[in-house]
Amino acid sequence: MSTNSFRHALRSHGHCHSRRAFLGQMFNGFGGLALCDLLARESRAAAGVVDPLAVKAPRFRRKAKNCIMLFMCGGVSQVDSFEYKPKLNEFHGQRIPHVPKFASGELQGRLSFAHQCVGSPFKFRQHGQSGRYVSELFPHLAKHVDDLAFIHGIMVDNQNHGPATLHVATGSQFPGSPSVGSWVQYGLGSANQNLPGYVVIQDPRGAPTNGAAVWSNGYLPAAYQGALLRPSGAPIVDLARPEGVSASQQRQEFDALAWLNRRHLSEGSAVDELEARISAYELAFRMQTAAPELVDLSSETDATMALYGLDHPQTAGFGRQCLLARRLVERGVRHTLLLHGVQIGKDSWDDHGNVKDGMIKHSGEVDIPVSGLLADLKQRGLLDETLVVWASEMGRTSFVNGSVGENVGRDHNGHALCMWMAGGDIKGGATAGGTDDFSLCAAEEPIPIRNVHATLLDLLGVDDELLTYHYGGRIRRLTDIGGDVLDQIIA
Repeated sequence: MSTNSFRHALRSHGHCHSRRAFLGQMFNGFGGLALCDLLARESRAAAGVVDPLAVKAPRFRRKAKNCIMLFMCGGVSQVDSFEYKPKLNEFHGQRIPHVPKFASGELQGRLSFAHQCVGSPFKFRQHGQSGRYVSELFPHLAKHVDDLAFIHGIMVDNQNHGPATLHVATGSQFPGSPSVGSWVQYGLGSANQNLPGYVVIQDPRGAPTNGAAVWSNGYLPAAYQGALLRPSGAPIVDLARPEGVSASQQRQEFDALAWLNRRHLSEGSAVDELEARISAYELAFRMQTAAPELVDLSSETDATMALYGLDHPQTAGFGRQCLLARRLVERGVRHTLLLHGVQIGKDSWDDHGNVKDGMIKHSGEVDIPVSGLLADLKQRGLLDETLVVWASEMGRTSFVNGSVGENVGRDHNGHALCMWMAGGDIKGGATAGGTDDFSLCAAEEPIPIRNVHATLLDLLGVDDELLTYHYGGRIRRLTDIGGDVLDQIIA
C-alpha cells in the first residue's frame, strides 16, 4: 500500500484514530514500530523537536569520551583483593584491639559483641613501579597496576545488598532514581546513531539484585534507559523484522507513519514521553543492522579471543562481556555497564561462608577478562579515551561474630568499599582515601559514594553540580547535594 492509498483508506472508512492508538493497533514488537532515519530528521526538523540523544559538548576538556563500568555484584572482599592488611593475619582468631574512629551504625554495634579477626588466606605481593600490593588472586590484573588509581574507604548509606547496589548504581539507596549511565547519556548524548548510547550486558547466568532498576532511567526521560544486550540469540528483544514482513512492506509502513507523525507534530502537541518513544523506534530501525553485527565475533582473531579468556569455560562468560564492551567503545557507545554475579548466592561475591573458595571462584572468572580488556584498549589506542571503573556495592568485614570456623566467611561492610579507575585522565598508580589497619572503615575522612560519582562525571568533562533535572518539586542530581572530586587520582 502506498502512502496516498493508506491516507485514502483511513479517510474513506471514517476512522479517526489518534497517532498513539494507530501505533498500538497496527504493530507488534519493538522492531515493527521503528521509524526510519528520514522520519527522524525531517519530522523533528519540521517540528523543532530536539533529539534527546544529540551529542552535547562537555563542560571542560577531558580525554575520556566513553565509560565502561565493571560492577561485581555481591560485595567484593577488599582485604582479599586490593587491600593488604598484615594486621589481620597477626590478630587472626583474636578480638580486634580497638574500634576505629569512624566506625558507626551496624559495624560499631557488631564490634561491641564477641568477635574474632579473620586473616586473609591469600598472599599479597607488590607490583609495578607504584609498588601496589595486589592479592595472588589477580595475577593478570596486577600487571596493570601502574594504569590504575584506587579509591579506599568508600562509604554507602546502607549495607544491605538491595539499597547498597542502588546507592552505587544510581546515587540513591531508594528505587526510582536514574542510573549512572543514564546521567552520563543525559549529560553528553550519544555519538552513535545506530546503537543505544547506554548498553548493559549482564552475567549470562542471570540478573543482579534489583534487576533492571540497576540500569533504569528513573525520573529522566525514557530515552536514557539502558538497553540490555542478551547473551544469546537476537541481541535485543523483538529487534528483528516481524516474520512475513518484507523490507519493502516495512518501508511503506514507515512512509505512512512519517505522514502521521508530521501531522501530529504540526499540531504542536509534543509530549516528552512520546518523543522519547519515537526516538527509540527510530533507533530500533537502524539497530536491525548494527546490533547483529556488534555481537558477531567471527571477525576477532584467535589471539584476541584468548586475550579475553574466551578459550576457557571459566572465563568465557565475562570474557565475552568485556570483548563486547571494547567493540561498543569502538562504535562510540557512551556508557557500557558490565555486571558479574547473579542475585545473592554462589554466583555472586557475597561470601558469608568459605570466603577462600568463593574468592578463588569469582576472581578466576574475571581476572583474565578484565586484564584483557585493559590490554586491548591500550594496544588499540582506546584507553586514553575510555574511563574504566571497577565497582561493587560494599566491602566485607575483617572479623566474624563468634569464633573463626574452618570455612570462615566475611559479612557486609558498608564503610570499606574499594574501587579503582583506569584510562582517560586517571593518574595511574595514585590512591585516594585509605582504611584503618583492619580495613573496617576510613582511616581519616570517609569518602561518600557521591564523591566517586562526582569524580566519574568530572573525568568525562561533566560538572556534577550543573548536571541537574527538575523532578518532584526540586532540582535533582546524581550526587544529590553535590560531591567533591577526588583530585588525587586525576592527572
